[in-house]
Amino acid sequence: MLDEKCIFCRIIKGEIPSAKVYEDDWMCVFKDVEPKAKVHLLAVPKTHFKLIEEAGEDGMEMLSYMLTKIPAIARENGCENGYRLIINQGEDAGQTVFHLHIHILGGEKLGDL
Repeated sequence: MLDEKCIFCRIIKGEIPSAKVYEDDWMCVFKDVEPKAKVHLLAVPKTHFKLIEEAGEDGMEMLSYMLTKIPAIARENGCENGYRLIINQGEDAGQTVFHLHIHILGGEKLGDL
């Protein structure tokens, strides 16, 4: 289920343009519009939920699937020597879009957090 007001849901539906690098029935991966690394992709499930604890059984299956697909997607997009995954959970963690998503950062040597 998608949320009409959510920017990521609108990107998934094609209402807002994005630089998609991968899409299938369960997930969409596109370039971040404000990259924090040479490669900065966002992997977004095609079901709307804000936090991991809201995912439910189906959402957890979707997240597991996404984690199996991300290594190849990262390599194909310039992260041959490694990458960092980040999932911000809530405002205090820096989550600004309240649709769970996984940041994929790489393409260069990343510094300490």
